[in-house]
Amino acid sequence: MAIGNKIILCAAFIGFFLVNVPLHAQPTYKMPAEDLPHEGTWLQWPHQYEYGATYRNRLDATWVAMAAALIPGEKVHIIAYDATEQARITSLLTAASVPMASIDFRLLRTNDVWVRDNGPIFVRDASGNLVIEDWGFNGWGGDYNYNFCNPIPTSIGTALGTAVVDLGATMTCEGGSLEQDGNGVFMATKSSILSQTNPAGTYTVRNPGMTQAQAEAIFAQYLGATKFIWLNGGFSPDDVTDMHIDGFAKFLNDSVMVTMNNADLSYWGVTPADIATLTAATNASNRPYQLVKLPLTATDVVTTYGNNLGFKGSYINYYVANTAVLVPNYSDANDAIANAIVQGLYPTRTVVGIDVRNLYKNGGMVHCVTQQQPVSVATGLWQPHPDALNLTLIYPNATSECATIEFELPKNERISLQIFDAQGQLLKTIANVELKKGKHSFTTNTQQFANGLYTYVLKLGNQTASKQFAIVR
Repeated sequence: MAIGNKIILCAAFIGFFLVNVPLHAQPTYKMPAEDLPHEGTWLQWPHQYEYGATYRNRLDATWVAMAAALIPGEKVHIIAYDATEQARITSLLTAASVPMASIDFRLLRTNDVWVRDNGPIFVRDASGNLVIEDWGFNGWGGDYNYNFCNPIPTSIGTALGTAVVDLGATMTCEGGSLEQDGNGVFMATKSSILSQTNPAGTYTVRNPGMTQAQAEAIFAQYLGATKFIWLNGGFSPDDVTDMHIDGFAKFLNDSVMVTMNNADLSYWGVTPADIATLTAATNASNRPYQLVKLPLTATDVVTTYGNNLGFKGSYINYYVANTAVLVPNYSDANDAIANAIVQGLYPTRTVVGIDVRNLYKNGGMVHCVTQQQPVSVATGLWQPHPDALNLTLIYPNATSECATIEFELPKNERISLQIFDAQGQLLKTIANVELKKGKHSFTTNTQQFANGLYTYVLKLGNQTASKQFAIVR
């Protein structure tokens, strides 16, 4: 069903708004936000053919856990190296009582498991049709073999009968190197995208000769970016990605960013200049993002086989699925704290902690090994109107006194409208009634709520949408 709706806050405020004017031409393609409805999620299953059976066996449990968490809400598309691996994976899933009805296999050779970086990027063209973009992948600047992983997007497009836009000669770009807020703002580190050399100056990492302006024009056309937040990033022997942004900063939406506190960012290797850029970042309407900060692990990560890695783990590299949020967990005291914070950010989804200790030994977490495939057509699934629940219209320059929620129903429907706090606790039910087709509005007083982050949740039958907002007085 298609529903147009928006929220207007009733509040006194002072000042005027500066609207960001796009500097680039009308985009040809737009990448749907990760939290919009998925048809399914792609996984590249670990195998023995590149790094051996021990490598594979130590990772299997993480992939089984991800598949089990995803299945209740969407399909799981598994890329298996060959038929022998498919049979082995099937046995693992069956033994774990994972339902197989929503799982399908594609037999494609891969070098490794990092489908976020080498896999298909699903976007919509100007007519709303879903297409695959095949960006160039060169093993994070030639550090690792990539001959099998590089063709994966086009191979998937061929298998699905989906149009493929070949960008291999246009730009080398890994999916984990970029973040978008769903409203045109693009965030990345230069070190993982633009043409630079490593500290020894021995080779070009990505995109020789490409300027920042050229990169922005490409991202504007092929991802729909209209505003850019660039961090310088950095290089580290422990980080083959050259500081992918999805390890330490992630957009919740177009008004909220999830990151770390400054001390943890510094521990992660983020420079003071980049921390200043990150914390001062503004959205498409030039308003600062509300910052939600997740901790690092309390102690250094130790693998299931007893290897102390000597460094802490990040929880920000989580993945948003239809009915679940898969959060990296490390058998650490801070797992529960991070899971609770993330649960508060996604009250309509269930947080599932995924043990990534062995995966983290190889340089990645949950987001690095998942890739979403949006629904082909929105029919039958509610995707909010572009300005749906847009509380950012006056945040943060307002004193929030009341809120008027307006929406239009295409048919008679029972609705529930509620407010949750940042910990996911229900604070107020605004409405739970049967409504007729047409436009409706509800006004609620928010004076009883303290400053902070809150969520409106609108339910229609089994369809749900939510939007975070901030009360700032």
